[in-house]
Amino acid sequence: MGVIRFAKKYFGLKGNIADPLKVRKAVRLSYSHAAVTPGGKHPFPVGRWFAESIGYPKNILDSLPGFVSESFTGVSNVPIFADIPRGATVLDIGCGAGLDSLVVASKARKVIGIDFSNEMLKKAKEGSIKASQYNTDFCCAAAEDLPFPDKFFDVILVNGIFNLNPFRREIFREMSRVIKSGGSVYAAELILKKPQIAKKLCDLNDWFS
Repeated sequence: MGVIRFAKKYFGLKGNIADPLKVRKAVRLSYSHAAVTPGGKHPFPVGRWFAESIGYPKNILDSLPGFVSESFTGVSNVPIFADIPRGATVLDIGCGAGLDSLVVASKARKVIGIDFSNEMLKKAKEGSIKASQYNTDFCCAAAEDLPFPDKFFDVILVNGIFNLNPFRREIFREMSRVIKSGGSVYAAELILKKPQIAKKLCDLNDWFS
């Protein structure tokens, strides 16, 4: 079941949701559901088992509060392969419940995670307190309209937000604006291995539409 179809079925969204703002609402509802009910039915993989399956080491997950990884919804182990210089200022775009932010917090000077789901952010904030990672901060913000100065971050992490955000051009523009000269962006996303038929490309229930 696609994210959009899931949101329409479980949250009562009606009619055509081709409007980008309606797409955003549908995606936010689906991901907020993963924060509130991580063991429930979701249109995408959720949880620690999934994090382990894509390369998050067990010992790292064991060192963090369990409720952080139980709502994990990324697509790859971005903070594991990212090179985080000591003392770096890091931006985690689409931080969700905060797993990636907390993984890199021990190396960074400061980690700021942003997400558009308040339910996910609540878990991230609680996780940072329980893990005693006081150099982390989490706030509600849109990836395509980042509330930060130009050239502010040394490293940006992005773990699977592009397919579900209709404002992709703006996201890349904002990342380019806030990253320092010589900084690094580490990102992961699901990609197509072959062209899709036109019907699927116009289907809002498909992750790649």
